[in-house]
Amino acid sequence: MGATRTISRESKETLFSIHHRTPSKCNPIPQISTPRLAHSCPEPQGAFVQNLLKFRINKPTDQLELALHRCGFHLNDSLVLDVLRRHRSDWRPAHVFFNWASKTPGYTPSSHVCNEILDILGKTKRFHELHQVLDEMSKRQGLVDEVIFATLIRRFVGAHKLDEAIQLFHRRKEFGLELDSEAFRTLLLWLCRYKHVEEAETLFHNKVKDDLEFVADIKTWNVILNGWCVLGNVREAKRLWRDIMASNCKPDLFTYATFIKALTKKGKLGSALRLFRGMWDEGCKPDVVICNCIIDALCFKKRVPEALEVFGEMKERGCEPNVATYNSLIKYMCKIMRMEKVYELVGEMERRKGCCLPNTVTFCYLLKSLKEPEEVPLVLERMEINGCGMNDDVYNLVLRLYLKWGNEDGVRKTWEEMERNGWGPDRRSYTIMIHQYFDKGRVKDAMRYFGEMTSKGMVPEPRTEKLVHSMNLQLKRRSGKQEDIIRGTTSL
Repeated sequence: MGATRTISRESKETLFSIHHRTPSKCNPIPQISTPRLAHSCPEPQGAFVQNLLKFRINKPTDQLELALHRCGFHLNDSLVLDVLRRHRSDWRPAHVFFNWASKTPGYTPSSHVCNEILDILGKTKRFHELHQVLDEMSKRQGLVDEVIFATLIRRFVGAHKLDEAIQLFHRRKEFGLELDSEAFRTLLLWLCRYKHVEEAETLFHNKVKDDLEFVADIKTWNVILNGWCVLGNVREAKRLWRDIMASNCKPDLFTYATFIKALTKKGKLGSALRLFRGMWDEGCKPDVVICNCIIDALCFKKRVPEALEVFGEMKERGCEPNVATYNSLIKYMCKIMRMEKVYELVGEMERRKGCCLPNTVTFCYLLKSLKEPEEVPLVLERMEINGCGMNDDVYNLVLRLYLKWGNEDGVRKTWEEMERNGWGPDRRSYTIMIHQYFDKGRVKDAMRYFGEMTSKGMVPEPRTEKLVHSMNLQLKRRSGKQEDIIRGTTSL
């Protein structure tokens, strides 16, 4: 406690003194004693540094560094990381603080700290400063590790600086890192993530065919295939699939899962099913992820009997379902109101337990299928028995249901319970109330909730703002009609 009071008092004096004194040639920055080092950093220090930098943000760098020097902080990685993470979207104070900390005798930034500042500078596209930090880092042996390398590649590619990213990749040996296939996959991965799939594939073929630097294993093929699939370009994905089949590589589960998912997303369910069936023939047993993808696609196309066949087949062949498998079936069974089958599946999930135990998603599907308000407590009770706690999604769904049924008592109790358990009401809760009351013609109630929402600092959705504008016009019209009636009565 005493140390905290000392820092607080010194800090106040510092802020006062530097506010009234500006360093100049005639009044140079005084020599400050080296800050002490400690093994722990109380959380309030990070917040204090954040406020100090915010207070002096428009001042020259030397004044900011003077303010930091005067505070006598216990510098360690915890404090430095805390301050940097508080400025993830504000590069200048983060950069100033990092530079000051790096120059402080007795403290040397770790690779974790360096990775954080590089990530901040890369994200805010301050590549001049990033190169300065990287050049300083290169003077220390072994400081740049695989995590830092991946961060740099990600930020260069994210800014569409592809040439710089590739040049950096070829500089790996300068930083003491191997120029291996795993690093090459990292480069290709980030190129694909930022939609430079064509460039990634060209680079892949050049390095594998011409220079023969890297091995074209299935993991590397999968990166390119996934890139085309994420872009939704099934034509290119099919071409690459043929290239893989013509190569010496054998598709693995990830290859099949990636391609099957892409086919189902594009509505090419027939091709996906042929590929799925062919897996068994090729001796490549589909896993639960692939089976779930097929089941969900079949249900989406309203081919529920076929989905149930796949569900039965996967259990017979030893591919155990999980909660996602059951939820896909329950979701669509609820839509076609096959409630007997739904509760049969829920019972099976409860008996299997483990990874099949019903979750909040399961019970949300059950709630949406209810017809009467009296059924809600029964589902919530079953949910509690299965160890599923209430959350904001469930509360808002129940709120919507009670409003739809016009059950004011249920609305009130749900609203109160949300507040009591700390799950809201949030913006979604108010939006539900406003729109539902408007639909029921209860304009004044809707406006009351809108006023309460905005008074709490919540920003309404655009559709809510549009609705409120419409309600204001309605209220004005009603007010105008009442005035006309009063005038007419007075004239009589």
